Amino acid sequence: MKMHSLKLLGMAALTTAMVGCTSNYQSDSLMAEPMKTTAKAIESFKVGAGDVIEVRVWRAPELSVSGPIRSDGMFALPLVGSLEVAGLTPEEIKTQVEEKLTEYVASPEVTVIVASTASDEFTNRVRVTGAVESPQSLVWREDMTVMDLVLLAGGTNDFAAPQKTLLYRKTADGVVAYPVMLNDIFYGGKLDTNYSLLPSDIVTVPESQF
Repeated sequence: MKMHSLKLLGMAALTTAMVGCTSNYQSDSLMAEPMKTTAKAIESFKVGAGDVIEVRVWRAPELSVSGPIRSDGMFALPLVGSLEVAGLTPEEIKTQVEEKLTEYVASPEVTVIVASTASDEFTNRVRVTGAVESPQSLVWREDMTVMDLVLLAGGTNDFAAPQKTLLYRKTADGVVAYPVMLNDIFYGGKLDTNYSLLPSDIVTVPESQF
């Protein structure tokens, strides 16, 4: 009986260890995932109605123009007429304008600059909610991290469970929650989960369960 019991205990311990390893692997994979998309943040910015853009044509100042994108998403250009630009990146607008201008100008070189943004009032923001001193909704900035966002919110409050913090991010497969270890970031010098933020990210700090 003793030998049989020892075997059962050994098998249980091995099973527990295997489950633990699997759990750690999944956690590590999930924690690494946000790093894959961070570098694309600037490239993926898309203009919208109300944004002011400047379209400059090299050596053709008479074809250069600046102004707001209309509420219907259109933007008027000399010779070309109105183009639908809302939902496009500056690079995509540049390509469209150059293609249109080839009918009138030899090898046009176009630069598109976003002079000011109004469409980002809600879409190009990051938010921190839950057990922080001052929940915030802030305009996203390049290189902004989880630590920056929590500090701007005044840090966590006395009721927080920092190690259970989550970063919610919109992906092609829907909203995904990534674990954030705030105590490790602030007090342990471990920055593995100090993710760089993307527009629309939400960081939520839950309260402790007493």
